[in-house]
Amino acid sequence: MTQPPALTDTVALRRNRTQRLNPTALFLHEEAAFELKERLNEVNRDFKNAALVAPFSNIWAEAFPNHQIVPDSEVLDLTEATHDLIIHAMSLHWANDPVGQLIQCRRALKPDGLLLAIFPGGRTLNELRTVFTAAEVQVTGGLSPRIAPMPEIRSVGSLLQRAGLALPVADSVQINTSYPDLHGLMADLRGMGEANALSARPKTMTRRALFTEADRLYRDQFSDSDGRLKVTFELICLTGWAPDASQPQPLRPGSATSRLADALGTRESPAGEKVRPG
Repeated sequence: MTQPPALTDTVALRRNRTQRLNPTALFLHEEAAFELKERLNEVNRDFKNAALVAPFSNIWAEAFPNHQIVPDSEVLDLTEATHDLIIHAMSLHWANDPVGQLIQCRRALKPDGLLLAIFPGGRTLNELRTVFTAAEVQVTGGLSPRIAPMPEIRSVGSLLQRAGLALPVADSVQINTSYPDLHGLMADLRGMGEANALSARPKTMTRRALFTEADRLYRDQFSDSDGRLKVTFELICLTGWAPDASQPQPLRPGSATSRLADALGTRESPAGEKVRPG
């Protein structure tokens, strides 16, 4: 059976994360670290053996100094049943097998260990997608994959269950910012290692006319009162636990010991029977 082509060109992704990296452009990673710390503060637990999967070890090691930093790769350097906390930070959106990444993390957790995963969500760069699509149709008469598809929050909750994690939760935060022009936005995306690394991306030089038209459309449709370009980023955070007998379990169907009608103070009627008021 022929395997479908990989979504991400991992060689290009690695090149984007090294050759073009600008540490001053990693504000989205700083926001992600802040969100993770907020969630960990809500967990009443002292973690003793934590690991953190991340593309840039320097910024994440500074934010979480007591965590084992694990390079982001298709096969994660994690030992089975070792960690009570694993953080998967800002790389799941580029994974060719995101469920496989979560399964590897779950296997490396001790029973009742916590997994936190954070990554850009579907609302990220929605303005840029809109204007590039319209500009490319107008300039070239076609479409090319220029911005990586990012998952919607309504679809990612199932990833945790498919990975075998318990008590799954998915939530998101939206970050609104602005740039003076399209060039500044594109420079920051390259600087944070988020340049186009799709396997199906165009391999030829992009025509200048495309950027000119995209900038014009951006200013017409998504500029603020000061003429700056509005930019939306979304961070999705997944929370799940390695299964353990101590965790809350759903009741077995038919095991209830009291009737809903009694709790509501109403008369229970057979199906199809109309209950008259009074």
